[in-house]
Amino acid sequence: MKEVNRIINESGISKVKIAKYLGVSRQMLYNYLSLKSFNDLPKEKQNKLLSLFKVSGSKEIASIKVDDAFIEGLENDINAVMLGSINKESIANLKGLNKKEQELLTDIFNLLKEKIVEKQDNAYITLKYLYHYLQAMEQVPELKYILAYVSKSNVMTPVMEFAYDEDKQYTFEGILYTAMTLYTNGSASKSKVSESHKKWEKSIDSKKEDALSRTQELNSFKNLALSELGYTAINESNAKEVFEKIAEIMSRKF
Repeated sequence: MKEVNRIINESGISKVKIAKYLGVSRQMLYNYLSLKSFNDLPKEKQNKLLSLFKVSGSKEIASIKVDDAFIEGLENDINAVMLGSINKESIANLKGLNKKEQELLTDIFNLLKEKIVEKQDNAYITLKYLYHYLQAMEQVPELKYILAYVSKSNVMTPVMEFAYDEDKQYTFEGILYTAMTLYTNGSASKSKVSESHKKWEKSIDSKKEDALSRTQELNSFKNLALSELGYTAINESNAKEVFEKIAEIMSRKF
């Protein structure tokens, strides 16, 4: 990988762009560049670099001369792939978004894809939790404060930047810092927090019971609506009528 490092450095192409071309994070690119041999790379990444460098095998990399024409070719190929990533690989329709928004969504998608493709530890379950987190964020504003805290703690965002409710965010960050300090210092052992964890478990059970009760209630409304309309099931032709009847039945209750 010594020669790959040489080419990247001599060409002046940023490692961020190289990482995007390969479809990996910047940190993963650094991991790749620290490998002893080009052949230690995943086969897909080997092929991408060979294609970028316009060579057929790893032995030819050492003979590459980095001149203006070579650099221009690199930039054109990388830009083409990055544009293709925005237009083809993104799972969302990016029309109507500005360039920064498009790049951010593409970076997120590529990072998530990398975790799955590289089979990183518990990648699937971690991304599933992240999906649930995003789903819950609109109902629980404090989840946004947690994101801001993590960004600030890793020196990626100014500590005094408050994108949301400043007073609430400031207070929440102070509480989070206290909790994390107790945790990292070992002051909050399992035995000390077991009572709080039990209370949390009970609150989750209560939410489950409420959700089950709500589901059963909705099913009873649906069954009553079907009965009153003379149907046995909801289908494409009667769905609108049934849903309107369900709404009407629910309004009777209140």
